[in-house]
Amino acid sequence: MRWAELEGRRIAVWGFGREGRAALNALARRLPGQAIELYCAADEVDAAKAAFPSVRVHGAAPDADALAAFDVVVKSPGISAYKPELLDAKARGTRFTSGTALWFAAHGDARTIAVTGTKGKSTTSALLAHLARSLGVRTALAGNIGLPLLELDEARADLWVIELSSFQTGEATGVSLGVVTSLYEEHLDWHGSRERYVDDKLKLLAASERVLVNAAQPALLSRAADHPGLNTFGDLTGWHVADGWIRRDGEDVIRAERVSAPGLHNAVNACAALAALEILGYDARAAAPALSTFVPLPHRLQPLGERDGLAWINDSISTTPLASLAALESVGAKRTALIVGGHDRGLDWTPFVEAMHGHEPEAIICQGGNGPRIADALEAAGIANVYRATDLGAAVAAARVALGGEGCVVLSPGAPSFDQFRDYTERGKFFAALAGFEPRVASIQGLGIG
Repeated sequence: MRWAELEGRRIAVWGFGREGRAALNALARRLPGQAIELYCAADEVDAAKAAFPSVRVHGAAPDADALAAFDVVVKSPGISAYKPELLDAKARGTRFTSGTALWFAAHGDARTIAVTGTKGKSTTSALLAHLARSLGVRTALAGNIGLPLLELDEARADLWVIELSSFQTGEATGVSLGVVTSLYEEHLDWHGSRERYVDDKLKLLAASERVLVNAAQPALLSRAADHPGLNTFGDLTGWHVADGWIRRDGEDVIRAERVSAPGLHNAVNACAALAALEILGYDARAAAPALSTFVPLPHRLQPLGERDGLAWINDSISTTPLASLAALESVGAKRTALIVGGHDRGLDWTPFVEAMHGHEPEAIICQGGNGPRIADALEAAGIANVYRATDLGAAVAAARVALGGEGCVVLSPGAPSFDQFRDYTERGKFFAALAGFEPRVASIQGLGIG
């Protein structure tokens, strides 16, 4: 939908997170004087009324009848598009849109790289913006990474790097280059099934003039094979990692260890970023040295330091079992206590369990909502050194005991935080405090225009 289609309509905004607030501000700016209603949580009502006094605020989720009373509902990404009440209202004529969809419709002439993927999308997006800026390109970094597009509604940039979650990929249009870093199962509670998650994630392909996908994933490559603008990374003829180098075809370009974000998976993310720049005509080789000056994103394999003889690594962003495996790979041969578990989203931990055979760390500490399920699966497979903890505090205490003052404690839960915390940021800060570090306000560097 375009902004002009909202004029004179009965409009509601559903959700009062940062996306919802950005939508309310954009509506006030684009459609001054038009009546808007907001649906938010009960504990958000006072803040919403104070920030938007002209908006009628409802402190509860709307039902189908409430939604059907509006011509247009601007929905926040975290609200599933498959909710029964939403589908009911849609069948009765209510149109649903989002801040992402409104931005793309209004910026059809923008040069855009949209990045999605189960793992790696945030780091790849941030790397892309950092590398482009190192070449002197005026670049915007926004989207799911932490800055709603509508907060930059009137900004101008030569290149837009936009991270999209699986909740948002179907809302993009006219994308110059769509990048898919990886594809595993996640967010089954929002999408309803693995098949629908994959289908929704790959809606980005249809929205993009050209696409770039990970050649190391046959299933992903197969789904993208018919795209007329297909490009790949991770294969020997393009940007890939081999023998400790980031290579372009057979050319050694930069040592993989010079990528400031640790781990092989981040070197692969760097390959995706370099390939994307090259596809759009930028000098990727000239940008490669800037990989060493990139500031890694917080809560993503973030080294906190050493306390009591132990190294502490915060990977609170990890919400899939495969992310936990990547975290283990990044710490190498150190004596490690790995803390896993959190909100149970129903993901399959079998690949994780199988990978532990012969390669298990000093301790695997299973905590939180799905901790017992993970521990049961590990023990049934004969994996040793499995510990059980009720919550993150107990897990950290168990890690200290298991390592005895020597080794590395890694929080890489492989699950969301909602069983104990508001979000992964709060979980990461709590872990840092438990480890004895002063909690810091960690932010992603480079958001916005640079």
